[in-house]
Amino acid sequence: MPPEIKNKKAYFNYEILEKFESGIELLGTEVKSLRNGSARLKDAFARIKKGEVWLLHAHVSQYGPAAKENHDPERPRKLLLHKREIKRLTSKLEEKGLTLLPLKLYFNKRGIVKIMLGLGRGKRKYDKREKIRNRDQQRDMDRELKRRKR
Repeated sequence: MPPEIKNKKAYFNYEILEKFESGIELLGTEVKSLRNGSARLKDAFARIKKGEVWLLHAHVSQYGPAAKENHDPERPRKLLLHKREIKRLTSKLEEKGLTLLPLKLYFNKRGIVKIMLGLGRGKRKYDKREKIRNRDQQRDMDRELKRRKR
């Protein structure tokens, strides 16, 4: 089973309010490259243009054996959503501060590439610091409990 590519920074920088599963329009060399697990969603985001949803700045590495028939690694990719889903997303994105982000890229049971999109609101700096502080405290407590059990 090919690996799923996750966008860990999205969960750290954004509060995810809602999730959507979408198909993605890819070239053959992009699918082969994804089966090898060579993609990056770190700086990627989605935009709605003329009633279509596009994934921008997602990096899918070139497939080595394809040589000259390779794809552009950072090209915009069309996302496949129903018209009513796009309308609903459009109305939600008009709210101030909401962004459409890719959360993970994976192959479903039938071997088709899917992308999980998240509707997110950016976190403030103090929210991020608080999350780091809580994580460190939990780690220290777990370490102390483990030490006492010995």
